[in-house]
Amino acid sequence: MQGVGVPLVTPFDSDGNIDEQKLRELTSWVIENGVDFIVPCGSNGESELMTVSERSQVIEIVNQVSTVPVVAGTGHPGLTETEQQTSQATASGVDAALIITPFYYTHGQDSIEEYFLNIADSSDIPVYLYSVPAKTGLKLATETIESLSAHSNIHGIKDSSGDVVLLQRAIDGASGEFDYLIGNGSLFATGLEAGVEGGILALANVVPELVSEIYRYYQGGDRKEAQRLNRHLIELNQAITSKYGIPGVKAAMKARGKPAGQTRSPLPTLSTQSEREIEKLAQEAIREK
Repeated sequence: MQGVGVPLVTPFDSDGNIDEQKLRELTSWVIENGVDFIVPCGSNGESELMTVSERSQVIEIVNQVSTVPVVAGTGHPGLTETEQQTSQATASGVDAALIITPFYYTHGQDSIEEYFLNIADSSDIPVYLYSVPAKTGLKLATETIESLSAHSNIHGIKDSSGDVVLLQRAIDGASGEFDYLIGNGSLFATGLEAGVEGGILALANVVPELVSEIYRYYQGGDRKEAQRLNRHLIELNQAITSKYGIPGVKAAMKARGKPAGQTRSPLPTLSTQSEREIEKLAQEAIREK
């Protein structure tokens, strides 16, 4: 996978059910605005608030609509559920699986490596690792990434650690064809400079055309403009990630008139003041680009 991936939000209706029509509309919209691949049921998709069957429903719908590759989020805290979810995603015809490091219980690097090797051995589609220590309390070590990159069915990683030193070391030490994808929108251009192949970025839910433009600028050799545009989007990115999270992403999308739907409990509803703050940032990002 290369370029811009979007960890697509999952629109829910007022009763908490998956809104299939809005999901189809969002899938088409992000593709029309330049994303290179789609990641349903990632962190921004509220995957941990869905059942196995609901995740499979979302993955199947997105894959039906998509004209770009689909990398399905199939990770759970345990091996059995993850293999089951990955098998169901495979049956839907997706291109690859993105698998988060196990969470809740404490794990060492050796047990995590064994876990991913077992999944890679059993999966019929390529596996991408997902390291997001802020959510799981576990950071994949450079040595673990390097070792796992040697497996023929482990094709890359989404690294949301924000650790640029780890990123550079892991890129240098990875074996063969291994896609290093950054998960921090504020560091996208910096990551491209460091050698990543692309990013899976919450920001691409809100301004997919601008995030895609960063990548196009970089690919076209205009690195200065890529950095400038990325800097321009930092405040919006911080608001929809570390400050407000998924409710912030959906509020920013709604500010642009996009069918983001409701969040699922126990995610909070934003205050009117917070919504106005996000709306202002979203509009400024588009207007002042």
